[in-house]
Amino acid sequence: MTETLFEKIWNSHVVVERENEPSLIYIDRHLIHEVTSPQAFDGLRVNNRKVRRPDLTVATIDHNVPTTDRSLPMIDETSSTQIKTLEKNCKDFGIKLFGINDPNQGIVHVIGPQLGITLPGSTIVCGDSHTSTQGAFGAFAFGIGTSEVEHTLATQTLWLEKPKTFEILATGKRKNSFAVTSKDIILSIIKQIGTDGGTGHVLEYRGDAISDLSMEQRMTICNMSIEAGSRAGLIAPDEKTYDYLNNREYTPKNYDELVDEWKNNLMSDPNSKFDKSFTIDVEQIEPQVSWGTNPAMVSDVTGKIPTPEDFGQNNEIQIESAKKALSYMDLKPDTAIVEIPIDRVFIGSCTNARLEDLKDAAEIVKGKTVNSDVNAMVVPGSQMVKLEAEKLGLDKIFKDANFEWRESGCSMCLGMNPDILKPGERCASTSNRNFEGRQGSGGRTHLVSPVMAAASAIAGHFVDVREWC
Repeated sequence: MTETLFEKIWNSHVVVERENEPSLIYIDRHLIHEVTSPQAFDGLRVNNRKVRRPDLTVATIDHNVPTTDRSLPMIDETSSTQIKTLEKNCKDFGIKLFGINDPNQGIVHVIGPQLGITLPGSTIVCGDSHTSTQGAFGAFAFGIGTSEVEHTLATQTLWLEKPKTFEILATGKRKNSFAVTSKDIILSIIKQIGTDGGTGHVLEYRGDAISDLSMEQRMTICNMSIEAGSRAGLIAPDEKTYDYLNNREYTPKNYDELVDEWKNNLMSDPNSKFDKSFTIDVEQIEPQVSWGTNPAMVSDVTGKIPTPEDFGQNNEIQIESAKKALSYMDLKPDTAIVEIPIDRVFIGSCTNARLEDLKDAAEIVKGKTVNSDVNAMVVPGSQMVKLEAEKLGLDKIFKDANFEWRESGCSMCLGMNPDILKPGERCASTSNRNFEGRQGSGGRTHLVSPVMAAASAIAGHFVDVREWC
């Protein structure tokens, strides 16, 4: 019997399986942060329960952490309380914490892979939807709710409905692999299949265009699988995967043995059947810019903002959604994308704040200066990324161009810290979500790649970055 990669991982982790009911699945790694965990720990205390496998649980502070001078007192009481609460909970229950001043602190979905905590063939959960990032390593990684966080802490298992499988086949070769990025690939996919196209499914990305991507680029793809409504994103591991994880701090000592096992097992069998399939030719993809309030509202940089009717294609719900989005974004149909001015630029988030992202953006801004009407900032995804970037002199390139160079954290991605947009401000953002108020009440978010964000910061408006490289 042939099996897809997801089915192999699922079947190897089933503890209890009942017909027409959820299955009990073993969880290999549990990642936690300060926002979705407090109630879970409270539940453990109320019921006098311990954390079953603290050795398989790792915590970091990322959502509320300030990205400016951390020696100063935290002004926001809620953020301060959540951070202190996580510190106490980890101490009380014996959980490893990468705290605010730890050299390994960073966005949870960034530090997992870079520390070797993320492994192929494993099941990984976190109280954050973008846990799917780690599917780039051939792991079934997905976000869970607070009650599920408690269940995982107490039992190292979860009851789950088995998702269906969805093949995303990416063919061809990008015409300009520097300017047309993995961010543009995933935005193009979501534009075509919609924000609900993957609902109830695990997306498995396949094809030569996926194999061609670096691990950092694959993480961007899997990160935004959630924006297509899916349970998770998944890419079969290969030599790039194994090389990336080798000799990381938490990489297992028997790594070579594990690699041999993974090579034999972690791929979809030939002729395996997927429940759905979609094919995209990456040669046709241009740099993308979102114009609306969900990641499917996206246009080619050489294009124009569509009319609600053109976007909705006779779907009244979609037409009304587009009308509402254009009103919120203060944009008019038929406006050329390159004519849209911006006020802010944010290069960061679990989608695009890894070293490769920062190196590419620095290539664009080197020797140039941010437009006088734009405030631009770079927020590395982890302290390790920040240190590596500084060793390469990237911080100097950004600062010389008048970018702000910040400490690591989620920052402006979700507006749970001081890094927020003012009402009406328009931001070119390398993050993953653009719904109303995501980056601050009344803020207007345009999703783009790091190189697009960098070029737009210099120009003061969106540009075709292919003309810059």
